[in-house]
This record gives sequence, C-alpha cells and structure tokens, in this order.
Amino acid sequence: MGANATTSSQHAAAMDRIYRRQRYIYDVTRRYYLLGRNEMLASLAPPDGGSILEIGCGTARNLIQAAALYPRTTLYGFDISSEMLATAKTSIAASQNAARIHVALGDAVTADLNALFGQSSFDRIFISYSLSMIPAWEDIIDRAAGQLTSGSSLHLVDFGRMDRMPAFARRALLGWLHKFSVTPRRELEATVRAIAKRHDLFIEFRDGPLGYWSSAILKRQ
Repeated sequence: MGANATTSSQHAAAMDRIYRRQRYIYDVTRRYYLLGRNEMLASLAPPDGGSILEIGCGTARNLIQAAALYPRTTLYGFDISSEMLATAKTSIAASQNAARIHVALGDAVTADLNALFGQSSFDRIFISYSLSMIPAWEDIIDRAAGQLTSGSSLHLVDFGRMDRMPAFARRALLGWLHKFSVTPRRELEATVRAIAKRHDLFIEFRDGPLGYWSSAILKRQ
C-alpha cells in the first residue's frame, strides 16, 4: 500500500470514528454554526440541464437543498466517510428529488470522477465546511480548480479567520472545533488567490460577519 493510500485509509477511519454516532444528529446541530452554506448554494446558479458536484458531501444536506433550488440539474457528491454516506443515502431516498442525486464513496485527494460518476467535468463544484477537516486541503482546491471548464465555477465556504470575533468567543469556538478535528484555515484567502492565479481563473472572495466564515468563487471564463 502506497503512502497516499495509507493516508486516505487513515483519514477515512478517523472520519468514521467521529461521525459513527454524530451522523444521526449532524444536520440538526450543525445548522447553528455552519453558517454561510445557504448563501453559497444560492450563488451556484447552474445552467438549465447542468451538473453540480459536491466534494465532501457528508449527509447530503447541501445536495438535497441544491436539488430543490435547481430543479433542472443533476447532482453528484462523494465523501470519504462510509458512515456519513449511509445517512446521505437514507436522506436522499426520502427526498423528493432522489432520482437526480447520486453519491459515492471517495477521497477528495485521489477520487476518479469518471469511475465514480461516468464524467469528469461539472458545471458547478462546491466544497462546504470540508476544507477545515481535510489534511491536504490546498491540494483539494487546486485539483478542483484544474477541473473547471469554460463557464464552470468552484464555490467554497468554510470557517474564516474569526479575527473580528470577541477573543473569548473565538477561543471557546476553536476549542470546541478542535474536539472534532476541525482546523479553520487562516491561509484560505491567500491560498485560493494563488490557485486562481495559477489556473488563470476569476475569483471573488468575501468574509461573513465578524470573519466567522469565508467564501470564494473561482470561475473559468
């Protein structure tokens, strides 16, 4: 087994340990502090008949909401945690748009999209609150950016620098997130801007209130 395979296996096992029980209450509890997700979904605006891919789809909460927002699209998602995918499949089956949502088990670092879904390009790709949990997060953004074709875009949302939050609140939040192996990426903006420049992409970057969350859109013109 190579180094990449070993790292992937270790990360998958870690995510399964974290979410084996949490997956049952994940969506109910995370809505209070995974902010900016709805704004990110609203920014997708895919073309009619287009395709949307989520990297790190978790419970499929975002995919299900996107399917309702964009009724003439097909949606795809993959996640490294088989535990989260079990919840995702149950939730998708109970949704009104199950036929348009497809999920699979995969590692964002090494996933072969053709093998998973029979296609390698998508009109919209998004990553929601997964970068703060993926060790090789810079590589994930770079790889996704490299998959953009003319007119397509990559949308990101995750924890921000939080520098404008009261110090006590910031310390408490960071301590809480650490319990779940979540590390806000303070270098997110610099990294995304560098990747956009490398791939010759247009970029929009914004911070949410108090810097709690940050979002970015990278577009292929």
